[in-house]
Amino acid sequence: MRVLVKGAGVAGLTVAWELQNRGADVTVLERQATFAGAASWLAGGMLAPWCERESADASVLQRGEDTADRWEAILPELVKRNGTLVVAPPRDHSELKRFAGRTTGYQWVDEAEIAALEPSLAGRFREGLFFPREAHLDPRQVLMALRANLKAAGVIFTAEANGNDCYDRVIDCTGAARIGTLPGLRGVRGEMLYLKTDEVTLARPVRLLHPRIPVYIVPRGNGLFMVGATMIETEFSGPIAARSLMELLNAAYALHPAFADAIVIETGAGIRPAFPDNFPRVARHGNVISLNGLYRHGFLLAPTMAAEAVNLAFSDQPRGDRSQ
Repeated sequence: MRVLVKGAGVAGLTVAWELQNRGADVTVLERQATFAGAASWLAGGMLAPWCERESADASVLQRGEDTADRWEAILPELVKRNGTLVVAPPRDHSELKRFAGRTTGYQWVDEAEIAALEPSLAGRFREGLFFPREAHLDPRQVLMALRANLKAAGVIFTAEANGNDCYDRVIDCTGAARIGTLPGLRGVRGEMLYLKTDEVTLARPVRLLHPRIPVYIVPRGNGLFMVGATMIETEFSGPIAARSLMELLNAAYALHPAFADAIVIETGAGIRPAFPDNFPRVARHGNVISLNGLYRHGFLLAPTMAAEAVNLAFSDQPRGDRSQ
């Protein structure tokens, strides 16, 4: 089967991997030579279905529960299974209780246990929630490694492709580019920054709860930390706003004062494609299949949704909308 995959973000690359793994002849249409500016490039890379249940439907947990295993099958040794730590300042203890009431898969940890998990946070928080089954990865490392592996396996990457009729199937994974043409798809702006400091060491993503702007801080190694992310209902894709920058920096400082002296390496803003229910959809019309709407769950749900799209591609009878 000859298949054209449109889009080379996390959705397109996982679809290409699934297709290649099942013996298809795959061509990936990528309009840009680099990932810079793409939503996947700006992602946190947290494989945290239990934490995401706090604000997401149960289907996110159901579809994401085995995502760390799926990523390890794609790229062995790039998944870090250190869990997730959720903390809050004493004045926001009610936020921690609320978070616990909406999630599962955690254990309460006290001040000593937090210090054992993250020595840099010793004495800073009295209580927290530890989600031991969660994991994380570095999206940029994953995107580059996956594309390189696919090229080595014979997958063709091109900036121009023949018409859809030249392929047995076309799988459209172009994300936010479909806003305005795919019914119900909207953009949700996310902003993030990278900080560098040698005074803080973290082994796992840490979520800091706050009534107004809860954030996460994800270690990337060598003193580099990704801090994110805002969620703003707008399709404006310009640079990060001053308010967002201040709020993210204040949150990092609240986690550890040493972040006040960190170097701001990078700021970024991108548009996440989302449907009204904030859950991705796979749909088929003729020989064209679309996978879109990954919202803030790109790396968490991409492997599972890619498998669904490819299963549909290999099915014999065209079906209507397979929205989930």
